[in-house]
Amino acid sequence: MKENVFDVLIYLFENYMDDETDMSPDPDAIRTELLEAGFPHKEINKAFDWLESLSEQKPIQSSSLPAFRVYSAQECVKLDTECRGLLMFLEQSTILTPACRELVVDRVMALNDESISLENLKWIVLMVLFSQPNEEIAFARMENLVYESMPSYLH
Repeated sequence: MKENVFDVLIYLFENYMDDETDMSPDPDAIRTELLEAGFPHKEINKAFDWLESLSEQKPIQSSSLPAFRVYSAQECVKLDTECRGLLMFLEQSTILTPACRELVVDRVMALNDESISLENLKWIVLMVLFSQPNEEIAFARMENLVYESMPSYLH
């Protein structure tokens, strides 16, 4: 079983972060559950660090002036043309604000993966929007994009 940080993040999001209840589950119990589910201890710790860092992000002041994002060479390695195109589309569609886009890029760069797939980028955007106040509508729109692209299987 080759699970990575991203697999842990998706598991946490689907099982805890998207939960409508106000109860905060015990982090130690969650870690135990993740270990029992087969996730490596090292990857679990990285996922918790990633989420903690996301929660510590300060809001970025957006400029009212139009701007164009220029990606660094390191960002271009992690975010291929298709991923950068998605970010541009989401920003033009007002799903992402420039400030949220920067949080997304920051969270992508915090992952140790060499590059990010388009599907994984969608999940990262969803997690960032979920963590931001007053982004409920953008979150709902992004959630539709994420779940619409998931294959449905007949049983």
